[in-house]
Amino acid sequence: MNLLRLLILTIATLLLSACASKPSTDYDTQYDFGSLKHFTLQRPTDIGDPLSTERIDNAIVENLTQRGYQQSPDQTQFMVTYGFKVVGKPKRSGVSIGLGTGSWGSSGGVGVSTSVGVPLGKDNTKMQIIQIDIVDSASNKLIWRGSDKFDYDDGGEKKAKETRETISKILNQFPPKTE
Repeated sequence: MNLLRLLILTIATLLLSACASKPSTDYDTQYDFGSLKHFTLQRPTDIGDPLSTERIDNAIVENLTQRGYQQSPDQTQFMVTYGFKVVGKPKRSGVSIGLGTGSWGSSGGVGVSTSVGVPLGKDNTKMQIIQIDIVDSASNKLIWRGSDKFDYDDGGEKKAKETRETISKILNQFPPKTE
């Protein structure tokens, strides 16, 4: 019986970890990222959301400077630019599968069930998608790109925290780890 509970716990853990967002990245495989030290942040024009723009600016500069990069308009080796958009998050519906165990006296049992979800009412959840580009200053070529997303209901401190965490997850992939 303990083996069955361990199996169910393992499956549940794997399913939860599969739901976590992982940033997607792409990069120039021939570029020497080890030489990069100085950057400039280039803010996108006419975004229309000054609060998100300011949060993303601050999070990028904070993340890169904590990791030893220096913001320097005079000695720029790479430029950091970004884009973001807000989209409505689709309602969740579909089939769910449940597993359960139980015991009664000296006997035990396992149960499996399914359910179908039907979305009702209005869903106000939004999703913000952030894409960060790293461009070589000398050649003006894209050398690295990372993107990720997060869900939010309202703005304020919770959205600010999610923005910082998402930027951190994206930039933790920079520079790329070569094998």
